[in-house]
Amino acid sequence: MTTPSKQSRAGTGKGIRAATRVGAGIFVSRVLGFVRDRVFAHYFGSSDFADVWRAALRLPNVIRNLLGEGTLSASMIPVYSEFVGKGEEEKAKRFAGAVLGLLAVVSGAIALAGVLVAPLLVQAFFPKWTPEKQEITTTLVRILFPMSGIFVLAAWSMGVLDSHRRFFVSYVAPAFWNVALIGVMVAGGMFWGLGQRDLVVVLAWGALAGGFVQLGIQASAALKHLPGLRPSLDRNAPGVPEAIRNFVPVVAARGVVNLSGWFEIFLAGLLSSGSVAVMGYAQTFYILPISLFGISIAASELPEMSQMRAEDRALLGERVARALKRIAYFLIPAAVGYLLLGDVAIAALFETGEFGETQTLVTWGVLGAFSLGLPATASSRALSSAFYALRDTKTPARIAYVRVVVSLVVGVAAMIPLDEYGFSGLRLGAAGLALGASVAAWVEFALLRRKLGARIGPHGPGLAPVLRMTLAASVAGGVAVLLQFTAPDVSTTVLALETLLPFGVVYLIVSSMLGEGISVRRS
Repeated sequence: MTTPSKQSRAGTGKGIRAATRVGAGIFVSRVLGFVRDRVFAHYFGSSDFADVWRAALRLPNVIRNLLGEGTLSASMIPVYSEFVGKGEEEKAKRFAGAVLGLLAVVSGAIALAGVLVAPLLVQAFFPKWTPEKQEITTTLVRILFPMSGIFVLAAWSMGVLDSHRRFFVSYVAPAFWNVALIGVMVAGGMFWGLGQRDLVVVLAWGALAGGFVQLGIQASAALKHLPGLRPSLDRNAPGVPEAIRNFVPVVAARGVVNLSGWFEIFLAGLLSSGSVAVMGYAQTFYILPISLFGISIAASELPEMSQMRAEDRALLGERVARALKRIAYFLIPAAVGYLLLGDVAIAALFETGEFGETQTLVTWGVLGAFSLGLPATASSRALSSAFYALRDTKTPARIAYVRVVVSLVVGVAAMIPLDEYGFSGLRLGAAGLALGASVAAWVEFALLRRKLGARIGPHGPGLAPVLRMTLAASVAGGVAVLLQFTAPDVSTTVLALETLLPFGVVYLIVSSMLGEGISVRRS
């Protein structure tokens, strides 16, 4: 009989390689995302139009967040993966077709409603903005709402591809959306000579076009696994009732999380001009390590965990422990690096055109507040995947409600006093909202760990390896800061290379010396 430990070790190499494929796809997309935001910063900085774009992009994303990647990961992948694992191809096809049809109808209806009520949404969430600023925001929201419906269908394609272990295609496709936005901004700003108002409208149309391209790439790859697929509205198709049961609590939780996100935008809109834009720039950096290491590991583990038998609790615990340790290995140095060297990274990537030193310093302040919760946020992804594999979507949903409440309470309490401080008229109030998100992330992580421990028992890692990783990251950060202050007067790009690369190298060396290196070999 094979022991859980042996099974776990046998699957570790497979899991790492799957996570690597996810991470590779995300890396390509995120690198282009940084290029996109650098071009955006050049043309818009922290202007009113930068605020408008960030707000307009956030509002329609409610559809994507409610019905998209995370929701389908919780409800669709466990059921579909089980059919695929059992070789029940016809059931898998009927299930996928029914999910596709239902998603298309629901997301389409919400997108249409969003287009119709866009003026009311903008007025409700940004009452302090000028009529001109509200008008352009409304125009962008109407263009972008259909894009979010497209992304929901792309998420369905991603669910199919993930279940068939086609991870790279799933996660590299968003790169083409970024390419569309970059192309539009460069063409509009450099060759067409558009002003900020016209350029931001063209940017919205480019985003919509890019969404169609992303969907086409993902859907064409997914349909290769589903020949003869027929979309339907059959709620009684195999697996659909279970998926709906799992779907409802996740949607409810994401609805609350989305409401929280809207409130954050609303609150940022009450702060000094540029606060919405600064939050967006900081989130670009914040999301990168979460995507590369948190989402990649969680996404690659979910199909594997979903095929485990109900009695495989020990095996599941070992897989979760390994996932959490890998996440900690990468996210702890990311958090330390952002806290100590965030200004260097931000300046190297964004400091151009309308984005100056003031924007760099304030963005760093917001990023630093976000960074405090980085390890918890990424780890919670893996913990939620374990619950989804156990067919339990209610527990993560309930804990999400707690997270939202904590985030808003702490965020509101912190943003008001922090908005009194800043540089050259750009204030740090948004850092208060980021601090609320970080506190809430640790509360969510603690509750998920406790609930999961009651279900499957120990699922490490313990305190000792975390402390060793933190020590290694601190040593690396100290070396990098020393290099920063002793470096000659060089460009921001050169300074980033002279500090960030040694930071990474020193962390790898010291963590390995402390016995916390990550092996990619199969055990």
